[in-house]
Amino acid sequence: MHVTIVVADASHEKYAQAICDMIEEAAKHRGTGIAKRKPEYIREKIHKGNAVIALEGEKVVGFCYIESWQGHKFVANSGLIVHPDYRKTGLAKQIKSKIFQLSRKKFPGSKIFGITTILAVMKINSELGYKPVTFSELTSDETFWKGCESCKNYDILCRTERKMCLCTGMVYDPAKEEKMKSAAGKQKNGSWEQFKKFLKTQKQRFPVKKALYPKISKILHP
Repeated sequence: MHVTIVVADASHEKYAQAICDMIEEAAKHRGTGIAKRKPEYIREKIHKGNAVIALEGEKVVGFCYIESWQGHKFVANSGLIVHPDYRKTGLAKQIKSKIFQLSRKKFPGSKIFGITTILAVMKINSELGYKPVTFSELTSDETFWKGCESCKNYDILCRTERKMCLCTGMVYDPAKEEKMKSAAGKQKNGSWEQFKKFLKTQKQRFPVKKALYPKISKILHP
């Protein structure tokens, strides 16, 4: 198996119908929420450079695209699909990682979110830094929720006034991630400073072989 995963461009628009067929077949197989998409919609995503496609030769074997909502405040990696013959090969994870990187590049300040019923996708999302959230923390854009109308579970979403469904909502918030990294960095730097103070104290309190002075000095004054 030699699969290439690339950002889709105009040369890949010819695969739009095949991608729609894969999405529809997957929805039938799972019996749960994958919203149908039309070829025109897929072609639009490809044309704008907002999609990732996996190919083996001339055969499309995977796909995922980006949607944006509320002035790019939220973006979603939607329509993740893998050909049945290529499932359980790690391909879904590779596609998801590629589309996530593309989303971070094109929309660096946006929250990246998704809703899914698939445990494997939840696991991949978690590894990328997504956190489970209530639906109230997702986009309020009506266009997004309208996309759920073709899902067989849409009546559940309506009955719960869009508070819950069979899908789990997950969000990657870059602002929160930066705060966590900053806090972790400060903690790490704090520990390092404490260690250097310890070395200084030890050097002052105890005689140290001259051969060790350059090594200690290099640590204290890199």
